[in-house]
Amino acid sequence: MTSKNLLASLIVAAVVLLLGGCAATPNVHTHTMPSVDFTRYQTFGWPDEVGTDRGGYETSFTQYFKQAARREMEALGYRYVEENPDLLVNFYTHVEDKESVRTRTQPIMATGYYGYRYGMYGVWPVYTTEVDTFQYKYGTANIDLVDAEQMRLIWEGRIEGRLTEESLIDPRASISDALARIFERFPTRVTGG
Repeated sequence: MTSKNLLASLIVAAVVLLLGGCAATPNVHTHTMPSVDFTRYQTFGWPDEVGTDRGGYETSFTQYFKQAARREMEALGYRYVEENPDLLVNFYTHVEDKESVRTRTQPIMATGYYGYRYGMYGVWPVYTTEVDTFQYKYGTANIDLVDAEQMRLIWEGRIEGRLTEESLIDPRASISDALARIFERFPTRVTGG
């Protein structure tokens, strides 16, 4: 491989790594129901079965979500209770397989009519188009806060993005980070005791 081809390959690899880094940045969206008075809520708990449970039992994902959500809610000033909470906190997740196709123009240096006549004619660039296909997992996590008395959604947060290999290997850390990002956008803190 010539030094020019090696340099071109290194530049393409650097661009792919940069694009991959940007794609891993999650998108966070929240929605607050209009005219909700958050000062009337002091406590929170879980519904009988949250959205991440399967087959009538609590999954490890549910446990990770509960740990992270409890940390975030308590940091906002809410108090966890087992019975008759003001708010119910629920979780939902969805993962799908996606595919990304990228085309790129790759220069190759032509050397005259035939490669063995290198040096006899000037060098000019010739371009080919290469297609790269990437397969990845795309995940969405939702957090719902429900007024337990009225059974009405008052706030929801959603985070979505490409799942990294690391997030699939260590879901506890990924869930903790995702919930921290969502709750950064929570509209208020508890003001009373």
